[in-house]
Amino acid sequence: MTATDTSRDSTADALVVFGITGDLGRRMTIPALYRLERRGALPCDVIGVGRQERTIEEFRAMAREAVEAAEDTVDEQVFERFVGRLSYLPGDASDPTLCERLRDELRDARHPVFYLAVPPNLFAPIVEVLAEAGLTKDARVVIEKPFGHDLASARQLNRQLLKVVRERQIFRIDHFLGKEPVQDIVYLRFANELFEPTWNRHHVESVQITLAESFDVGDRGSFYDAVGALRDVVQNHLLQVLALVTMEAPAGGGDAIGDRRLDVLRAVRSADPADCVRGQYAGYLDHDGVKPDSQTETYVALRLWIDNWRWTDVPVLIRAGKAMPLTSTEVRISFRRPPPILLTDHTEEVHRHSHVTLRIGADAGASIGVLVKDPAGPMAEPVHLDVSFAEHMERSPRPYERLLGDVLRGDRMLFPRQSLVEESWRIVQPLLDDPPPVEEYAKGTWGPSSAERLAEPYGGWRSPRTPTPQAATEEEAR
Repeated sequence: MTATDTSRDSTADALVVFGITGDLGRRMTIPALYRLERRGALPCDVIGVGRQERTIEEFRAMAREAVEAAEDTVDEQVFERFVGRLSYLPGDASDPTLCERLRDELRDARHPVFYLAVPPNLFAPIVEVLAEAGLTKDARVVIEKPFGHDLASARQLNRQLLKVVRERQIFRIDHFLGKEPVQDIVYLRFANELFEPTWNRHHVESVQITLAESFDVGDRGSFYDAVGALRDVVQNHLLQVLALVTMEAPAGGGDAIGDRRLDVLRAVRSADPADCVRGQYAGYLDHDGVKPDSQTETYVALRLWIDNWRWTDVPVLIRAGKAMPLTSTEVRISFRRPPPILLTDHTEEVHRHSHVTLRIGADAGASIGVLVKDPAGPMAEPVHLDVSFAEHMERSPRPYERLLGDVLRGDRMLFPRQSLVEESWRIVQPLLDDPPPVEEYAKGTWGPSSAERLAEPYGGWRSPRTPTPQAATEEEAR
């Protein structure tokens, strides 16, 4: 078996988490690893690396705090097994002397996973030091979004990584793709004959994707001010959802779904700044870490077009924002208005649209909107056939649990490859080069009123009908 094959197929025999004492490590990584241990799905020991000096007892106490904060109850037997598999190395992750100590810790491990839960500017330096120490030959390297801050920087990061590792060794985590409702999109579309025959430009009038968050940036002002809504959730999360909603059926192969997502993203026309509205909620400039004259958007709405046989002339309307009226993420497929109904003595015009809505936030589910006769007269009125995925979600792994488990098994399906990343940046790059002006909007509203013009020709924006229960974290809310 070649080195490339082992990178793909071999179960990991060690997991090294850089930045494990940081915010992401404590809130997401450690609880996800505990859940894997609880399911008997953690195949190897875990070595945490952090800048802080900690004894192993202090590190394990931090792990307990992290698990207790994330879980309703903690199984003591599971937790004792879990912490028994943890060790800790303090030091600078890009320091070659740390790699010498790490080599001793890894001992005979042949297929380690290096998970970089660190700022993006440290990705390349850490991987380069690991390669110089001879630790990356049959390893997997996991990096967190963002993968660059624009198309040029995404390509530059990839060039740096490919100097020392192969593309098949790189696993790019976008936690959104680990959400069960996001994965359900493919099954809802292709496992149900009800949908697929009408899922095209002949029957669909518009596609709307909304990611609304009722909370503001809070204490993350310094992070958010350098990113904004377009980079934070549209370029990655929502364009990947767009691809799943509009792609062709997978046709097998090593990355069947990734291939089809790439096909449709290649067909998406680069965004037009004239079809984009950016907003900033009133009070954003008062957050610590935000520049006094910041032009960073906390809301963005855009209209995209897919130039292929299935979707030509069907607008894709995307909006995302903070300080919205509620927290919800959903996709709405609005079907074309049917012809008039010829009744015995008159013609009845149908003024509404049927639709399919997929909820992919904490209130995961689906809704089919159909038209029936209004009991008070001959007009048609909408009714909703709702399905909740709540019971299904209770049995499902959480996003980081699923994605880390997939990395440890070498399953690449949920990890975007570089070509997908570059197409996503290519689509939004015109909005980065020539951003529309930022318009202020009041907290608790649906953004600047000027965004209405984007959706007005297609019946306007359809707001989610019910709020999502308050999630414990921003990642869970999404």
